[in-house]
Amino acid sequence: MIIGIDLGTTNSAVGVWMDGRAVLVPNPLGHMLTPSAVSLEDESGGALMVGLPARERRSTHPTLTATAFKRLMGTERRTLLGKREFLPEELSALVLRRLKEDAEAFVGEPITEAVITVPAYFNDKQRKATRRAGELAGLRVERLLNEPTAAALAYGLHDSGDETRFLVFDLGGGTFDVSILEIFEGVVEVRASTGDNRLGGEDFNELMVELFLERAGKDWSRGDRGDPLLTERLRVAAERARRALSEAPTAAMSVTWRDQAHAAEITAEAFEARAAPLLARLRDPVLRALRDSHVKADDLAEIVLVGGATRMPIVRRAVTRMFGRFPSNAVNPDEAVAIGAAIQAGLKSRDEALREIVLTDVCPYSLGVETAERLPNGQFNEGVFSPVIERNTVIPASRVKSYFTLRDGQRQVRFGIYQGESRNAKENIRLGGIEVPVPPAPAGEVGVDVRFTYDVNGLLEVDAHVPATGEHRQLVIADEEGASAVDFEKRRAELAALKRHPREDDANRAALARALRCFEDFLGAKRQFVGQATAQFEAVLDGQDPREVERAREQLIATLDELEGETWL
Repeated sequence: MIIGIDLGTTNSAVGVWMDGRAVLVPNPLGHMLTPSAVSLEDESGGALMVGLPARERRSTHPTLTATAFKRLMGTERRTLLGKREFLPEELSALVLRRLKEDAEAFVGEPITEAVITVPAYFNDKQRKATRRAGELAGLRVERLLNEPTAAALAYGLHDSGDETRFLVFDLGGGTFDVSILEIFEGVVEVRASTGDNRLGGEDFNELMVELFLERAGKDWSRGDRGDPLLTERLRVAAERARRALSEAPTAAMSVTWRDQAHAAEITAEAFEARAAPLLARLRDPVLRALRDSHVKADDLAEIVLVGGATRMPIVRRAVTRMFGRFPSNAVNPDEAVAIGAAIQAGLKSRDEALREIVLTDVCPYSLGVETAERLPNGQFNEGVFSPVIERNTVIPASRVKSYFTLRDGQRQVRFGIYQGESRNAKENIRLGGIEVPVPPAPAGEVGVDVRFTYDVNGLLEVDAHVPATGEHRQLVIADEEGASAVDFEKRRAELAALKRHPREDDANRAALARALRCFEDFLGAKRQFVGQATAQFEAVLDGQDPREVERAREQLIATLDELEGETWL
C-alpha cells in the first residue's frame, strides 16, 4: 500500500486510499493532524517525542524542542537539541516515521512507499531534502506532489466534465504558494506556480508578538527579550491569540515571566493594520502566476483556499478584495492537501475505483547555466545566468541551447548549473557543474549544445554535446553534492538508534507536558490547582492500570481545558 503524506510546517497528516475513498489516518491521540514538532526528554538525549507531546514542551523546554524546521529544508543549517545536532531533513524524517507508524497501525500492514507533498515553489535542493527525509524514515518516495495539485484532487475539480481554470491560494504555516490549474478531459495541468517560501502563519504570529510587546512588555530588558524560554512562550501565546481573532473582534494575550503575569488585548483592527505589509506580499505572486499562465482573473472558475493560515479573516478579506468575489472553502483547508496526496497514492496503486487522471506539472524555477558575454569594449562580463528551461514550463521537459567559445584556442568549456531567476548566476542556487573539452579554434567557431531534461520528480539530466568532435558529457543531478551512500546510511542508522517512548503512551506524555507548561504559565491559586491535578495524574500513572490512567488523563485534560481552553492544532 502507498500512503499520501502532507509534510507541513506547523502540522502534518497522512492519508490512505481504501474502500474507494481517501481516508485520513488518526494518530494515537485520535487527531488527524500531527504537529511537526520534535523534542528530546533531556540534555543527554533520552526519549524522543514527536507531535503534540513535543509541541507542548516548546515553551517549557525550548532548547530541547524543534518546530517549523520545514523552513530550513534544503539548507545545511543544523538545529541543536540538547547535545545533538540535526539537519532539517533528519527532523522531518522523525515526523515522517511517526506518520508511517500511525498508518501501519491503521491499515494493519507494513508500509514502504509514499507520495509526499511539497510547496509548489520549493526549489531543487528543498525537494531533494524532502525526498531524503522520506528515505531516512524508511519510505520509498514514489512521487513528490505539489501541494496545490494535491488540493485540486481533494476538491474533486478533476471530476469536472467541462474545461475549467482555477487558482489555488495556499497559505500554510511557513510557505505561500499560488498555482493556476486547468482541467480538461481528465487532465489536470498546472499552468503556473509561484510563491514565497518565507511567508506563512508563523510570520503573522510574529506580528502578534510585536503588538503584545508594545503593550505589555515595555519594561523587559533586551536580555529578557532574547531569552529562548520567553521567545517560545510568546510564540505559543501569539498563536493562540491569532486563532482567537478568527472568531472574535478581540483576543486576550497573556504570558507569565519571572513570576509575573503580563497581559494585553489585541484587536482585529490593530492586527490587520500591522499585517498590511504581509497582506501586500500576497498580491505579487498572484499577479506573477496570472501573467505567466496568460490567464485573466475573470477567466478563473474558482479561487480555492488551502492551508490553515487562510482561516484568518484578514486573509480571506484580502483574497476577496483581490479577485472581487468570495473564495471557495468547500474542503477543510488543513486537510485538503493530505486528502489529495491519498488520492494520488490511490492513482499510483491503480485502484479501480479511480478513473485514470493525467497530472502535469511545471518547473517552478528556471534552470540554466552560468555563461560569460563579450562587452562592446572587448572585455567579458562573467557570471551571467542563461536559462535553458524557463520557469513554469510544463514538465517533463527537454530543452537545448547552443553556446560558443569566447577565446581563441580555448580547449575547455565549463558550465555551472543553476536554478533561479536572477541574471547574476551567483544569486541563484547552484546545482552542479559540467566540463567539456573542445578543439582549439578561433573564438566563436566551436559550439556546444547543452540539453536539459527535467522530470516531475525533480531529476535533472544535463547533456553537453560538441558537434565538431562528437564529444559528449552528461551530468545527472539527483542528490546533494558530496553526500555519499556511506554518509547517508550512517545518518539513517543514527536516526533509527534514537530512543523514543512507546506509541501507546503518547496521550499521557502530551497531557503531562501540557500540565507542566500550564503550571509555569499560571500564578497563585490556578498554579496550585494545576500542581495538585498533575500530582494526582502522576500517581495514577505509577499504578499502570490502563483504565485508571485513561480516566485520570481525561479528567486532567478537562481541568486544563477549563483553565485555558481546548487544545488547538
